[in-house]
Amino acid sequence: MGAASMAATQEQGMTDEHKIFLIVTTLTVGWLCYLLSPVLMPFFIAALFAYLGDPIVDSLEARKLSRSVSVSIVYAVLLLVGFLLVLVLLPLLTAQVGALFKRLPEYLSIFQSTTIPWLAALGFPVEIFDFSSIKQTFVEYWTNVSQVAASVFRYMTSSGLALLQWLANLILVPVLTFYLLRDWDDIVLRFRELLPRRYAKQIIDLSLECDEMLSAFLRGQLMVMLALAIIYTIGLTAIGLELALLLGVVAGVVSFVPYLGLIVGIGLSGVAAYFQFHDWLPVLMVAGVFGFAQLLEGIVLTPRFVGERIGLHPVAVLFSVMAGAQLFGFMGVLLALPVAAVIMVLLRHTHQRYIDSDLYAPTKRD
Repeated sequence: MGAASMAATQEQGMTDEHKIFLIVTTLTVGWLCYLLSPVLMPFFIAALFAYLGDPIVDSLEARKLSRSVSVSIVYAVLLLVGFLLVLVLLPLLTAQVGALFKRLPEYLSIFQSTTIPWLAALGFPVEIFDFSSIKQTFVEYWTNVSQVAASVFRYMTSSGLALLQWLANLILVPVLTFYLLRDWDDIVLRFRELLPRRYAKQIIDLSLECDEMLSAFLRGQLMVMLALAIIYTIGLTAIGLELALLLGVVAGVVSFVPYLGLIVGIGLSGVAAYFQFHDWLPVLMVAGVFGFAQLLEGIVLTPRFVGERIGLHPVAVLFSVMAGAQLFGFMGVLLALPVAAVIMVLLRHTHQRYIDSDLYAPTKRD
């Protein structure tokens, strides 16, 4: 009995040592990632592309294609999409942003001559609008933006180190994506081999559930955002809105937050339509476009691409996005919902363990 008790105590001590080791390792890795965050950015982007492309590579392998051929096909598609975004979509968006800033003073004049009298008749305190200051602010802002862009370009061309780093990142992301995509299954296998055998099955099952949640968001939601951006752009273009592409892309991008794309899209597009046509009928048509897209999203797009696997409440979505922005800025906004989806899986398992524990429902012992 004494030897058995000593062995149990030693095993318990080893378990405590393992816990301390895991905590220290986790903190050390997190601290290193924080210190190396500027260097890790291209690796993170490449890993994201590889994660998104791996299921497609696996499906091609299931069709009797080799891993190398499958990776080459997916990689070529990713490069083509990237080139199209940079060479086609980005210049169009830049041109529309420039046209918007140039026409802002005109829009403000229209607002001052048409909307202000209507608001004043309704008793709205229109004296809060100081249009001369607003116009001057926009002019100064546009001038400053142009000066800052020129300064950044001059700095990058004059600073060889900054230009070299930018070019290195531009080249690193495609190269890293190819190698990570080719060896993704081997990398996952190596990580699984490092897991403690006692907890390997539990950790693998948990990681697979987290992977399902991430897949539902990253792949499904990206498809929904892309589809909505296309629908918004086509609908606004059919109305004749000059800023259709810019407004459609913006509304599609922010649609990852429930109803935010609808609210932002109707608000911005409705204002743009009124200023362009000076009539309320195009505004109603804009509302019709977004209403149709919202109906299509609820009936077809979300069930088809996302389903109910994420299950995040809209309040939780808004909190996650705001918390991510507060803690980590723009990168926090991008990572907020994927991290929230993983946290939800962990909380679900923690909740179930709590329900099954003696703390929640103590068992009667004789």
